[in-house]
Amino acid sequence: MPENENLPPQNIKNNPKIMKAWALYDWANSVYSLVITSTIFPIYYSILTTASEKTEYVAATGQYIKVPVRHMITVFGKEYQPDAVYGYSLTISFLIVVLLSPVLSSLADTIGNKKSFLQFFCYLGATSCMGLAMFTGMQNIFLGLLFSITASVGFWGSLVFYNSFLPDIATPDKQDALSAKGYVYGYIGSVLLVVICLVLIQVFAKTPQEAKLYTRVSFLITGAWWFGFSQYTFKHLPQFGNVKDQLPKDLVLLNYKNIFQKHEKQGGIWEVLKDNACFYKAIVKESFHELFRVGRKLFADRNLKFFLSSFFFYSVGMQTIFLMATLFGKSEINLPQERLIMTLLLIQIEAIIGALFFSWLSRKIGNKNVISIAIVLWIIACLSAYFLNKENPNVDYQFYAIAAIIGLVMGGLQAMSRSTYSKLLPEDSMDNTTFFSFYDVLEKLAIILGTFIFATMIEKYHNMRFSALSMSAFFFVGLVLIRFLKVKVLPAKSTE
Repeated sequence: MPENENLPPQNIKNNPKIMKAWALYDWANSVYSLVITSTIFPIYYSILTTASEKTEYVAATGQYIKVPVRHMITVFGKEYQPDAVYGYSLTISFLIVVLLSPVLSSLADTIGNKKSFLQFFCYLGATSCMGLAMFTGMQNIFLGLLFSITASVGFWGSLVFYNSFLPDIATPDKQDALSAKGYVYGYIGSVLLVVICLVLIQVFAKTPQEAKLYTRVSFLITGAWWFGFSQYTFKHLPQFGNVKDQLPKDLVLLNYKNIFQKHEKQGGIWEVLKDNACFYKAIVKESFHELFRVGRKLFADRNLKFFLSSFFFYSVGMQTIFLMATLFGKSEINLPQERLIMTLLLIQIEAIIGALFFSWLSRKIGNKNVISIAIVLWIIACLSAYFLNKENPNVDYQFYAIAAIIGLVMGGLQAMSRSTYSKLLPEDSMDNTTFFSFYDVLEKLAIILGTFIFATMIEKYHNMRFSALSMSAFFFVGLVLIRFLKVKVLPAKSTE
């Protein structure tokens, strides 16, 4: 049994070992975000879905440029751009998370074992990352997309429970710093693993085929990293939940060993299964009822109403760009693989500085103003991306400049959003998992909308520039809404 399993709540809050264990989960799982979401997998996907490259002459510069020719993907008899299919697959993964999160969060709050759910999604994601090693080409592209979907479900599903621990283990004055610390650990760990993977792919590999082989090895390493380092978190993090008394005699679906028992004292296996079926049916019904109840409760608070509304709109842009940025660099301006990965690595390093800087700045000018500054920079990045022209000889440097802006605000806005929401919630509430489930569902709904719009714009205009432009509109609405927040969310409670 983990050593902190039965600590009373007063010994859980601000416990250095528990806070460190919580933050280190970012070290474990952020490798998915960088390796699978941002760098190696999207580039690998782009390579495998590229049939050839054609040369086009640009009269304005008198130079020839290479333009990729992509394999079209047939889905239900209709052909789609591969980047659009990738975007739609992400939409599916977040739809699954949205449907599962309320039910699982309700179960976790009812049974008091949200750490167990965190473990389940962690292992699902880690195993799926390793499964991506079986994706070898167009002949099994749907297998690759399937593991991409389940890896995404594992990553984002685990964050529902991971984020909900923040107000459980830290007092409001510690939450900004702890949230930023988690992101910093994540950025450092993910950069370290990407460097290892790049050494395998670009140093050890001598041929393109070997490079593809070592890329698949990188997916195996990513899953093993996520699985292995999360064990420290699971060892020290307490279950921490409000256990209810009205539970089935044996929870057979959450403890598969119970299925194979005779259950004579409970009236036999069929009686136990019937009891379980009623329990889970009630949980599903109650979970969505609870989600809407929590939503009404949160939106009844003026500050939470404007924060969550703003968060939804700027998350549409922020999370979608995170997910599609690499394909933008590879497909839209055909940036060489080495330069693209190095750019993304520098973004991660810059994001560490950004997360720490915004955490420091929030103590000076308040979370609301910090979030506003970050959103303005996002709008500038989106508008700049729209005006990128692959025929411009300086397009690479323009892309680097946009990447520099994104790197600065990427970690800062995420960390400030999580800690701002945490500090706006009622203190010492036993509904933190449900509160954060609503937060995560809102974020996933934003991503579903964002990735769907992004992919649809690719299909309509056959490029990503209009997709990037559309995201700026969501950031603008988020900026307007956040300005209605009336409280400076600072460690020391002060009002405007």
